[in-house]
Amino acid sequence: MKKNVQVCCIIDDDPIFIYGTKRIMKEVDFAENIIVYNNGQEAVDGLKEIINEGGLLPEVIFLDLNMPIMNGWEFLDEYENCRHEISKKTIIYIISSSVDPRDLERVKHYNQVDTYILKPITPDDLGKIISATTV
Repeated sequence: MKKNVQVCCIIDDDPIFIYGTKRIMKEVDFAENIIVYNNGQEAVDGLKEIINEGGLLPEVIFLDLNMPIMNGWEFLDEYENCRHEISKKTIIYIISSSVDPRDLERVKHYNQVDTYILKPITPDDLGKIISATTV
């Protein structure tokens, strides 16, 4: 059976969330490769390295907002600045435990963000993403 997403990226500093999400992704055959970065700066550096090496960029990024070093908002701003280098095909999903209406409103200002998913990610969430990305 073919995997649904070739490369997926999780940007989050919570090892329990990362473990659980990877496990669910494997159960539903979500992605062939899963890249994990623990903060936004690691992700920016890692994505630039993939570009420089001519590698395959993630089709889907799951981005946490609250992280040390570079948070999700800072990552989005940096991503906007170098998006022409990265990939316009990459879809970003915000994953957060915050239900702050200001966060929900702020997300709308970023064109590359598809939607806001409350933690934890469920198999149903992943199914909806697959349906949206394969249409």
